[in-house]
Amino acid sequence: MKFNIEEFRAWENKCVTLVGMSGVGKSYLSAKLRGSNWFHYSGDYRIGTRYLNEHIIDMIKEQAIKIPFLKDLLRNDWIYIKNNIRVNDLGPVLSFVGKLGNPELGGVELGEFVERQEIYRQAEIDAMHDLPHFIEKARKIYGYSHFVNDVGGSLCELDEPGVVETLAENTLILYIQVTNQSQEQILIERAVSDPKPLYYRSEFLQQHLQLYFAETGLEYAAQIDPDEFACWVFPKLFHSRLPRYDEIAKQGYTVTSEEVDQVHSETDFLELLEMAIGRQQGEA
Repeated sequence: MKFNIEEFRAWENKCVTLVGMSGVGKSYLSAKLRGSNWFHYSGDYRIGTRYLNEHIIDMIKEQAIKIPFLKDLLRNDWIYIKNNIRVNDLGPVLSFVGKLGNPELGGVELGEFVERQEIYRQAEIDAMHDLPHFIEKARKIYGYSHFVNDVGGSLCELDEPGVVETLAENTLILYIQVTNQSQEQILIERAVSDPKPLYYRSEFLQQHLQLYFAETGLEYAAQIDPDEFACWVFPKLFHSRLPRYDEIAKQGYTVTSEEVDQVHSETDFLELLEMAIGRQQGEA
């Protein structure tokens, strides 16, 4: 959706999609709006509770039945396993996606990793297609006036027709851009020290696996130290996503991560949106 400032101010039920790298401030903004009549739709939470829930539980069961005591309890239905994902804690999703590498070091074998990647990709696509339904649900059932869609950092990787179009038709897209190298480095360091679920396009993964093998002298994915590969590949993934996000930004408006840092209330957020709209009008 595109507006002039007057149209935006008159928009009775505002719906905004926050787009950008993981750690750039999407969840920060969403948290600032929760007490101000905004429904927070977390794409990753929807993925974990709806589209990956059974996969996550099955993965846990596969590990649990390796322990004789738990195996008997599960097979006799004396205990059950529940996915306890929370909006601010995506641990179960991260565990399912996993890190590529040596299983003895906590990694996931290449074939299984690629399979999980495709499952995660489809889950993110489905979660974004759920958006119109949740916009209506948030207003009619839960009584929220406004809606904020907090999407995952891998949105730009999906290459699925209709996904960005669905966001643009139903919401104002706000891209949070990282504009200086120091902030880029902070985001990269944060992603390495506190990794979140990562989706790699198949072409990107295969290309960078070969580069990693060439640099390290390794021959197979099963030889990879999962943490070392994650640290090595993330900066490359980060920079590969920038032009992809620039394309999505054409469907909406752009602000910087520094500008997002100045938002402390709903009023600040609305002023940020008006500034982005006005800036684009001035550039037109």
